[in-house]
Amino acid sequence: MDVEQSVDEKNVLSQHVDKAAKFLVEADAYPPLSPEAERKLLRKVDWIMIPMLFITATLGAVDKVALGTAAIYGLRTDTHLVGQQYSWLGSILSLGALTGMFPSSYLIHRLPSAKYLCACSVGWSTMALLMASCTNWSSLMAVRFFMGCFEAIIVPGISLIIASWYRKSEQPPRNALVFAAASSVINGFLSWAVGHIDAQLAIWQYLFLIVGSVTFTWSLFVLWYMPATPMDAKFLTEEEKYHMIRRVAENKTGISNKEWKWYQVKEAFIDPKTWIIFFFNIAINIPNGGLTTFNGIIIANLGFTSVNASLLSMPTGVMSTLSAFIFSYIGAKWHNRRCLVTVAACIVPIIGTAVVYAVDRGNVAGQMVGIYLLYTYFGPYVVGIGLAQANTAGNTKKTVVFAILYIGYAVGNLIGPQTFRANQAPAYTGGVIAMIVCYCVCIVLVCLYWALCAWKNKSVAPAGERRMSAAEVMDDLMDQTDFEQEGFRYTT
Repeated sequence: MDVEQSVDEKNVLSQHVDKAAKFLVEADAYPPLSPEAERKLLRKVDWIMIPMLFITATLGAVDKVALGTAAIYGLRTDTHLVGQQYSWLGSILSLGALTGMFPSSYLIHRLPSAKYLCACSVGWSTMALLMASCTNWSSLMAVRFFMGCFEAIIVPGISLIIASWYRKSEQPPRNALVFAAASSVINGFLSWAVGHIDAQLAIWQYLFLIVGSVTFTWSLFVLWYMPATPMDAKFLTEEEKYHMIRRVAENKTGISNKEWKWYQVKEAFIDPKTWIIFFFNIAINIPNGGLTTFNGIIIANLGFTSVNASLLSMPTGVMSTLSAFIFSYIGAKWHNRRCLVTVAACIVPIIGTAVVYAVDRGNVAGQMVGIYLLYTYFGPYVVGIGLAQANTAGNTKKTVVFAILYIGYAVGNLIGPQTFRANQAPAYTGGVIAMIVCYCVCIVLVCLYWALCAWKNKSVAPAGERRMSAAEVMDDLMDQTDFEQEGFRYTT
């Protein structure tokens, strides 16, 4: 490849720079794509990568949320759970995630990231299968702990992969599609289906056997086929890989570098943006932790049978998915207004929480409307993922930042079930109050993040639309952090 002289080819081929830069140096030069050809290439990638990531993320979530349905099918009785023991089954998953997060973050950075993600998928599906063999609280706690260890890498791993394939403006709607809460829909349907099984095993055992088997089979397929970056894709030609890399280089956030750079680790920890989104993740996921664990019980407490409660839990996934997609789409199309969109997205679940708290429990229809509105919390969470993807550069820094943010997710999910006290059933007043407080905290944190990024952008000239030269592409693939890059503009 004939790269302009301002690029030191020997330096590019060193281990310190992004692997994408090495690929471009060694690849043939290709003429620019026409707009139509570029759209065609993007559609090809979308139709292959998005379904694979979506199914992987969804099956991981199904394995996790199946506990809520198992509870209404006799798991608590069959395993002799008392007091807060069931709440701890929700929280122990997050303790496992906290334990496994940093080892997994290091390994996914050093190893082929897609392969490691899919190997962990094999692990968590195995844990789902073992859930069916548990007979007491201790065994359930052990299996759920290891399930959390394996599942810790889902969100950070998939976030890294999406950031390696798409421009900043393209990431939010694809985050929404990949992290769509279809798990509640699938889990609800499977729960309704197994509710009609009449056999020797308990219904909840069949539920775990089915979801574990499906996830295990899928995991073996993606372990072989899923690529982490355009350079690894079996379904792209060399020319298509070249053009995908040049597109993503415009992000200035890097694509792939397996060297672990300790100065980037330090920068991730001292960056105030990291900690604002970290606390945002805690606050937005306290409601998630409670609702994931207690959703089926809350609906059943309104007087529905176990089978009907399973069916009525399905729209919660639809509401989460719609919320994530609508707010992510608006955030992508409304330039530099993602923080404002996140604030607006937080208001909707506040309304839902107020409805659940204020409407008489005898008004079942009103309660169901409130419950469904609660699940729009997923919108601001997904938009927040997009902010971290867009505003973090440097491969090691991205890995560490996503690990810290997932710890926030895990802490929120750890706390969430504990806000739903068994002695407050069926109203769960403590859980309701905790949700309202958390959403208000989220709004304050997003406004702080917005102000910080806007202040940092004052010293950077606005970036115009332009076709990047070969040298500029290489400069953007030097695996530098957002602090190091003089022209880096933060998305607000």
